[in-house]
Amino acid sequence: MNEITRRGLIFGAATAAAYGLLVGVERICLAAFAQNAEPEDDPGPVKIVKFADDGARLGIYTLARVRKNESEWKKQLTPLEYDVTRRAATEFAFSGALCNQHAPGLYRCLDCNNVLFDSRAKFDSGTGWPSFCEAIAAENVREKKDFSAGVLRTEVKCTVCEAHLGHVFPDGPEPTGLRYCMNSAALLFIPLKS
Repeated sequence: MNEITRRGLIFGAATAAAYGLLVGVERICLAAFAQNAEPEDDPGPVKIVKFADDGARLGIYTLARVRKNESEWKKQLTPLEYDVTRRAATEFAFSGALCNQHAPGLYRCLDCNNVLFDSRAKFDSGTGWPSFCEAIAAENVREKKDFSAGVLRTEVKCTVCEAHLGHVFPDGPEPTGLRYCMNSAALLFIPLKS
């Protein structure tokens, strides 16, 4: 067997083995995530905690999910807002209007007005996106495993309308140790009236 054929055989076998390993790892990861996944098209009602614009807790409410087709969302949202909230895109770092917002108030879902975060949980993470150490109520956001960028992350979505908000990471400040890294294009800031 000549040298070129031998090298080609070894290279081909190594490539096939590496590809097989990659496919196997991907299948294992997807299977692990599928066990915890909630059905995306669950039309059932959801329970959230409602808050007044002054931050007062109004109680737990059962609401129908907000469902709109693509053209309805496009009429309601700007192209950037649509890409971020409906297609899980990310705005450029330091480009969002709410990154440097430090006034007291509430952050609502831009798509459905669900209250998501309180300004008291906001901190400067230095990442270029609005960051919070906790959601205002666990019921108001839902988390989903995300492997879309080839890295395991936890996506954060609005419970009511399934809008993509951003991701949560375990590198935030105490007491939660979490960093909810959100897109300004997914949030509506409501300042507290003095």
